[in-house]
Amino acid sequence: MSDPARSEPLEAGDQPQLAGGGFSEVLQRLSEGDVERVSVGAILEAFGDRAFGALLLVFALPNALPMPPGTSAVLGAPLVFIAFQLMIGRSVLWLPSFITKRSMRREDFGALTAKVVPWVKRLERLLKPRAQLLTTPVADRFTGAACFALSLILFLPIPFGNMPPAVAISAFALGMLEADGVAIAIGWLSTTVSFGIMVALWKVVLAGVHAFAAPVLRLFGF
Repeated sequence: MSDPARSEPLEAGDQPQLAGGGFSEVLQRLSEGDVERVSVGAILEAFGDRAFGALLLVFALPNALPMPPGTSAVLGAPLVFIAFQLMIGRSVLWLPSFITKRSMRREDFGALTAKVVPWVKRLERLLKPRAQLLTTPVADRFTGAACFALSLILFLPIPFGNMPPAVAISAFALGMLEADGVAIAIGWLSTTVSFGIMVALWKVVLAGVHAFAAPVLRLFGF
């Protein structure tokens, strides 16, 4: 294995075949390895020069499921970099070493994989090229902008608040991988729901602050 701290450029348009199968097989091989920790660099190396959609899916899908605390901290950071580069139309993906060095225990990665793989297998059977107006290079830049905003929401300390944006990013990623515009449309719908949830939570927080502050302000004659 090469140094996981090394940051390799990944061609956005390349989708070479993975040895031994697709996502599920690669994730299982990583979880069954003999290393003590699985790094982001190792995940990138295992998938090779995959499309932006492949890497978005790798880091977003685990956050869409109930996972051990800290999972979003390890897998969420690359989403910001990947989505931003997709948004600005870069053809080469680059991740800095401080991200590729991040890792989790192999046991935790195995638990994550055990939850993710069944979902990946089901989703792969449903996808097919269709409604490709939503999968053009121009459309990909709008997709990248949505994923960038959603990836920032992932970091907010809201219980289960990372799941709706992770679902949306996963749908976008699957649509990009299989040129499936229906999946992209589901991603946009999920994005709308995610922002709706954020707005509702923000209103609740403001209402709580106002309810707490109003009596205090009255005491001081405000």
